[in-house]
Amino acid sequence: MSIAIAARSALPLLLVAPLLIACGQQQPPAAAPPPPSVTVATPVKRTITDMDEYVGRFIAVDSVEMRARVSGSLEKVHFSDGQLVKQGDLLFTIDKRPFQNALDQAKANLAQARANLAFAESDLARAAQLVRERTISEQVFEQRTQTKRTADATVAAQEAAVRQAALDLEFTELRAPIAGRIGDRRVSPGNLVTGGNGGNTTLLATIVSTDPIRFEFTFDEASYLRYERMGSKSKEAANRGKGVPVTLKLIDEKDFGHDGKIDFVDNVIDRSSGTIRGRAEFSNAKGLFTPGMFGRIKVPGSEPYEALLVPDVAIGTEQIRKYVMVVDKEDKVAPKYVTLGDLSGDLRVIKSGLAPDDRVVINGLARLRPGIKVSPKTEAPASADAKPKTD
Repeated sequence: MSIAIAARSALPLLLVAPLLIACGQQQPPAAAPPPPSVTVATPVKRTITDMDEYVGRFIAVDSVEMRARVSGSLEKVHFSDGQLVKQGDLLFTIDKRPFQNALDQAKANLAQARANLAFAESDLARAAQLVRERTISEQVFEQRTQTKRTADATVAAQEAAVRQAALDLEFTELRAPIAGRIGDRRVSPGNLVTGGNGGNTTLLATIVSTDPIRFEFTFDEASYLRYERMGSKSKEAANRGKGVPVTLKLIDEKDFGHDGKIDFVDNVIDRSSGTIRGRAEFSNAKGLFTPGMFGRIKVPGSEPYEALLVPDVAIGTEQIRKYVMVVDKEDKVAPKYVTLGDLSGDLRVIKSGLAPDDRVVINGLARLRPGIKVSPKTEAPASADAKPKTD
């Protein structure tokens, strides 16, 4: 019994002894971790033009309100609401019968006036012979001469009446003055429409041209002055930017994929807003653009210049400042604070703060802190001649 108790008392001592021996021995130091691996690249050199971006709205080149020029009963509508029409297409017909009657009556009056003129001419010819023979007096001859002049004037008046009656008859057919898209009809057949040149004429429909189409936007006075100074250096300064290429995107598009040209800049700055109106023209053969539609336009905002670009993923943010991490000759990283420009595809324009031979970290930023040593792997920069993607 005493032997078993002694064995149990000695067991903890046997277990603790190896631990005490181990504590007395010095452990070897842990190996230092290898420097983090990062990918670096030198900035890309490329000729860049800064672009200014504005929001605007499409407007039609031509917009026409279809109104009757003669009054009458609307007989027929020759189009479907919202369809595309060509210039000269028949759109509305007004009851022609009253105008046809007026034309027939005017023609009859003209025929009567011409018959009276023929009689007056022959009568005057006889009077000329008789006055030479002293058969009639000079007074009678003058009376017949006056009758002939009155007949001439009557014929001219009746010819004008015939032309006007024919014109009124022609106005009973309303044809499209421009090519474009017509809206919905405002009057149904059978209704009386009021025509003429007054303000109470009946609006029948509206037509807007679709191709080409214009895009209208406004820009501030400072931008206007910058554009004017840029334009003053060119030979076409008098055109005030006309013909400058621009690009556009719609609200559901990512890229500025539509090309156009500036065709007008207003001559007055709005006193209330301090902005001036500009306009660009775009092709719209597919009918994608509609008057009233919003879009965003990019306008050249500087002369072309040589710039440095780095991948946009290499840009870091420290409060309001932007920076990139660069690797020095000793393979240590340090931040460089930069001024950013426009985005050109996946590359960001750096306006200041970066040198052409800087090695910029483009991959592995999350593992870095200033001053640590890294293992850089150089990646070839993108070709400077490569065409950048469009935003």
